[in-house]
Amino acid sequence: MPHRSLQIIRDEHASLATILRSMHQLVEKGPGDDSPQFFDVLRGMLFYIDEFPERQHHPKESNLLFPRVLQVAPHLADLVQSLERDHVSGEKAVRELQHLLLAWELLGESRRPAFVEQCTQYVAFLKEHMRLEETVILPEAEKSLSEADWKALDSAFAQNRDPLSGRYPPNPAYDRLFTRIVMQAASSSGWGKIG
Repeated sequence: MPHRSLQIIRDEHASLATILRSMHQLVEKGPGDDSPQFFDVLRGMLFYIDEFPERQHHPKESNLLFPRVLQVAPHLADLVQSLERDHVSGEKAVRELQHLLLAWELLGESRRPAFVEQCTQYVAFLKEHMRLEETVILPEAEKSLSEADWKALDSAFAQNRDPLSGRYPPNPAYDRLFTRIVMQAASSSGWGKIG
């Protein structure tokens, strides 16, 4: 029987991948005739990434999952160190993207290329990060960790309750964010659906 934390991690990766895909589509399409909604939706997406994956998901991987995997698979030390560096640089990168988006919105088209370039790099960076976790770290964890390890991981990751995964009762604190990202992005002409 699969461990609950594995499913939660994969669900959270799927939510993030959906956001990244939609964000990329929005940026490629551009603001069109509805600049306020365009920037509002992108701000919501970047806030979600900063609020949820960066502040809840990644710390649990760094503090709970990775140390346990290293204990049973020390040969993965270089990869784990690289993933840890990704977590640290990811926090800075998402905040830099928020700044670049605001610069584009407030200062105009001359600031668009910087945001587009950074956003494209960031999306590729996070996709590769998740790919490595799912193809190397999670299979090793599944193969090697003890039941006591899984009990601790399952308990910790069960607290996350990703508002975009659709697997948990809605959290009123995230209702506005969910609406901003999902409903506005999906209802905007020509923009990709979330989910």
